[in-house]
Amino acid sequence: MAGPALAAGTLTASPAQAAPADDIRINEVVTTGNVNDSIELYNKGTATVDVSDWILKDDNNSSKYKIGSGTTLAPGAFRAFDVHGSFGLGSADKARLYLADGSTLVDSFSWSKHSDPSWSRCPDGTGDFRAAPLTLGAANHCAGGSTAPVAWPGSGSVTTADASNVFGKDLSGLVQEGGVMWGAQNSGKLWRLLPNGSGGWKPDTANGWTSGKTLRFPGGSGSPDSEGVTLTGSGSAGGVFVGSERNGDASGTSRLSVLRYDVSGTGGTLTATKEWNLTSDLPSVDSNLGFEGITWVPDTYLTGAGFKDESTGAAYDPNRYGAHTGGVFFVGVEGTAMIHGYVLQDSGTFTRVASFSSGMAAVMELEWEPQASRLWAVCDNTCDGQHRTMRVNGSGAFATTAVHDRPSGMSNFNNEGFAVAGADECVGGSKPVYWADDDNDSGHALRRGTITC
Repeated sequence: MAGPALAAGTLTASPAQAAPADDIRINEVVTTGNVNDSIELYNKGTATVDVSDWILKDDNNSSKYKIGSGTTLAPGAFRAFDVHGSFGLGSADKARLYLADGSTLVDSFSWSKHSDPSWSRCPDGTGDFRAAPLTLGAANHCAGGSTAPVAWPGSGSVTTADASNVFGKDLSGLVQEGGVMWGAQNSGKLWRLLPNGSGGWKPDTANGWTSGKTLRFPGGSGSPDSEGVTLTGSGSAGGVFVGSERNGDASGTSRLSVLRYDVSGTGGTLTATKEWNLTSDLPSVDSNLGFEGITWVPDTYLTGAGFKDESTGAAYDPNRYGAHTGGVFFVGVEGTAMIHGYVLQDSGTFTRVASFSSGMAAVMELEWEPQASRLWAVCDNTCDGQHRTMRVNGSGAFATTAVHDRPSGMSNFNNEGFAVAGADECVGGSKPVYWADDDNDSGHALRRGTITC
């Protein structure tokens, strides 16, 4: 996705003028693509800086974006501002930051061609700008090239795992719960699947699940564009959690939500018992390029691995959040290829504790694998079916540990769902994995492969 860096002299950044403003830097600029024109600021210093009423401009003095009052940047914090409603960032333009007086220049960056997809400082806050993956609101992706892909960590053989034309198109997120597979379909439907006796899955025919159940937002309205599904440590008894990118009844507007459903009843419609609407907390994206993947990671792993809470800058402490399901929900955004971690409190409030790049052109599914203590990030045919595994590194952040090509025996399907079987299914050093093909290629939406245990 990223284009080549521009020749020396075509990108310039002028120094800030005064402390503490000297610690605030324009850190990333996005001028085109799936995200609205945006400018990210970064605090490279050691003290919190109040940036209330500071001014952002392009190369034209007649238009400006005023940062809202009460806006602060903690040390090491990133904050992206969607400026497209005030001015557009052109192919040859500037991003300028001023103090609240509108005349004291703090920082400036100019370019001679559109971002592809992002102009990013490397390293954050101090380096030169270069073309890089989009990471608004998080550390810039400054690696000198992605990890080289390796072969799939299992058999290259892949087989179909459903009968012909059971689901049709749009089957997306998957999560396995022992002898049950849960599947989210974009049309606002949740499936409960059972083993079919030949290594695959079939719809449960009891309790109203035969054709899947229709999903609704709280109050019984709308049609969630359900893209991802996950469970907490309580399993489905604690609710099934669905990631939705919009309301199908208002498809032109983003609604980046996590919805909780009680699946214990027999009716054909499920109304969400809780919604965490995260839209305002994330960079604006096209309504069809929002949440695609969701998974839940237990607090026990995060604290044991030294996970850093980006909202505090310190080690993650679950106790500061009260009742919250005992883990962090990670959501993947297709349009930005970013992964964000949220503590979703039972009260309905939320806190973003992590944001990091998937390192791919898009992220379509996320899956936590407890047996190996790793996070899977999955791309579809956009990335030739690439899969990445991630773990918390020594700095307390999730980082890529391996990049895997899709199995050699699987075509480049539009896979938007991925599920890993539990440790109890490990036989001879291998266990099953499953994919959901959004396009229902050759009449099949589910496929089965293996990975090593």
